[in-house]
Amino acid sequence: MIAGTAITKGCLPCVGLYRATALSFPRHSWSRLKRLPSKGPFSTSCGNGPRWCCFCINTRLCPTSRPRNGCSCICVRSNAGAAVGPQGIFPWKTSRDGAARRLFPPLDHALVKAGACELLAETKQPLSRQSLADVTARAGKALGKPISRSTVWRILDTDAIKPWRYKSWILPRDPHFAEKAGPILDLDAGRWQGQFLGPKDHVLSADEKTSIQARIRCHPSLPPAPGRPAYIENEYERGGALQYLAAWDVRRGYVIGRCEPTTGMVPFGRLVHQVLAEEPYRSSERLFWIVDHGSSHRGAAARKRLCKVDSRIILVHTPVHASWLNQVEIYFSIIQRKVLTPNDFADLEAIRLRLAWYEELSNQSPTPFQWKFDRTKLTALLAKIEARQIALADARLTCLEEAA
Repeated sequence: MIAGTAITKGCLPCVGLYRATALSFPRHSWSRLKRLPSKGPFSTSCGNGPRWCCFCINTRLCPTSRPRNGCSCICVRSNAGAAVGPQGIFPWKTSRDGAARRLFPPLDHALVKAGACELLAETKQPLSRQSLADVTARAGKALGKPISRSTVWRILDTDAIKPWRYKSWILPRDPHFAEKAGPILDLDAGRWQGQFLGPKDHVLSADEKTSIQARIRCHPSLPPAPGRPAYIENEYERGGALQYLAAWDVRRGYVIGRCEPTTGMVPFGRLVHQVLAEEPYRSSERLFWIVDHGSSHRGAAARKRLCKVDSRIILVHTPVHASWLNQVEIYFSIIQRKVLTPNDFADLEAIRLRLAWYEELSNQSPTPFQWKFDRTKLTALLAKIEARQIALADARLTCLEEAA
């Protein structure tokens, strides 16, 4: 149907060669063929007849078509009748990649993946990670034939295991991790001790972002220009540092913060009084403060101290090394990316004003975080970690028994 429509319009469909077929013509040198622009129709004539146009149709009629990047082809003129030659009647278009790209069977793919997944200690090279060039060089030696970087990348990109990627994380070390993390996850879900929170109950996630430096650049920054980004001078003078204390309302998405020269119990107490002076916290029934084990609010002493300030305050501590359960850390990461980077402040007052303005901007349309980690996911995570630790212990015991 498509071919008939094309011929009716004076166009011939692009009859492309399959990769295997293209490689079966060794007598024709592709480098001798005249390369013509691949965009638009290719016009040719058949004997003394009318001129024809050849378009690349992205259908089964053109198996070498490349829908993503268009058809990058080698166009060859050919005539009919007395001038017919070995290249056929129709103007052929075949992909340049199809003519030049080598074929790698599944065994070659497996060898490339094995080289990428091999432990670096076994390579006898002083490397902590392999670059694409390193993997390509090792793959070429293992295969005994050349292979391109792009081919290696395509092979590795389709594999499920990618050992060159890594992600930092903290293994829960608190023996009572589930018991301490559970109440925090309940507060994130709007519950406390099995009961839903009331309209006058508020959950505040609080912490300190320490040592925000004012880096005074030695030379003025250059604005971006066509073809290049902005230039920020690398050398700077230290203009001091501030500590940013903030309380994030988990249910409302509202933030209250302040800058202090140092951290400690007294600066944190000033943040508490600042929160209590504002509505709706001034008239609340219960105020849940989620904090970590920093020196400003550590242990039972901090709990008693804040209860003396206001009996409505209920201090809830995260487990040890579990600040990721404290939602204010997400807000800190946002201001690090959007407010403090790149650090190019003339003085500490500029930092204080920038943080205060962003607080005001954020509170104009407060939006709570979509927290999805709950008790069910916590139980699954701890079970997975426990199973992994048991497997490692069994493997270690087996190695010791074999060595003995």
